[in-house]
Amino acid sequence: MSNATLPGMSGSPFLSMSGSSLSGMSGSPLLSMSDSPIFSISDSAVPGVSGSTLLIAILAVAAAMLAWLAIDIGTRSLTSYRATFTERARFQAREFFLFIDPRRLFAANIAVMALGAMTTWLGTGSVMIAIPVFFALAMVPRVLYNTMRRRRLQQFEQQLPDALMLLAGGMRAGVGLASALQQLVAESEAPLSQEFDLMLREQRLGAPLEQALSGLAHRVPTQTTSLVVSAMRIASETGGGLAETLERCAHTIRSRLQMEGKIAALTAQGKLQAWVVGLLPLCLMAVLNQMEPEATSMFWTTRIGWAALALLGFLEIMGIYVIRKIVAIDI
Repeated sequence: MSNATLPGMSGSPFLSMSGSSLSGMSGSPLLSMSDSPIFSISDSAVPGVSGSTLLIAILAVAAAMLAWLAIDIGTRSLTSYRATFTERARFQAREFFLFIDPRRLFAANIAVMALGAMTTWLGTGSVMIAIPVFFALAMVPRVLYNTMRRRRLQQFEQQLPDALMLLAGGMRAGVGLASALQQLVAESEAPLSQEFDLMLREQRLGAPLEQALSGLAHRVPTQTTSLVVSAMRIASETGGGLAETLERCAHTIRSRLQMEGKIAALTAQGKLQAWVVGLLPLCLMAVLNQMEPEATSMFWTTRIGWAALALLGFLEIMGIYVIRKIVAIDI
């Protein structure tokens, strides 16, 4: 501002500032804020604490909060997984007529997951491979259950023709259906004896024959079981010969099983070929890893290697799946 003043405000000391007065205030702390401790943050801003120490403290607090959040999410996820696993395991164990505490099955599952991940980490030295293995092992109980259930249904179908012939022979001899079922349960093996014994127990508790047959068809959801249940319902409703109906069902089921056996024998080579083709690259990779560890170390230590392994695993699974779908013939 110059020496000129505004009209009517010539006497104001705030608006009338000469150049000399401004020049005299050049060293004033109010106008020179470069050296002011308020506007300059240095290592001495907090007495006794350096800037690096403050930064480390902030990072430590952030890491602690993230760790607490991860622990909280992990605890909730583990609780939810435990509840779902125990409920499903209880139902599936009862389906096999196995009365096992599902909490023990859950503890065994967690132990297998941890052991598999630890073994993978010790073998490969990579945590990025051990973590997917840990979560992949969580699918082992479901795969094991599906395999055991499929084998159980196949065994039930193999036992069914002889059981139907036994029922038909008993009814031809003048024995009632309930007595014939009791004889069948006494002479048969699991799983057929377990299912028909449960059907008899339901009838003893007052359930009609149709409801007991519906329960059998629900527990054993196969085409042969549906055929037998439908034939027995029709024979009981129309008053036809139940013995002849059971004999015809037995012959039909036996012919169907023979045809399935022939198809399984003819397609066995294709199914085996799917596993051979799928396991050949893995075996080759293991051999190369032993012969040239430096060349194959990129698969285990770099992100590109991890991506390549994930792609190879996906292609392997899809190849095995497609081949097995091709050779799977439904009758």
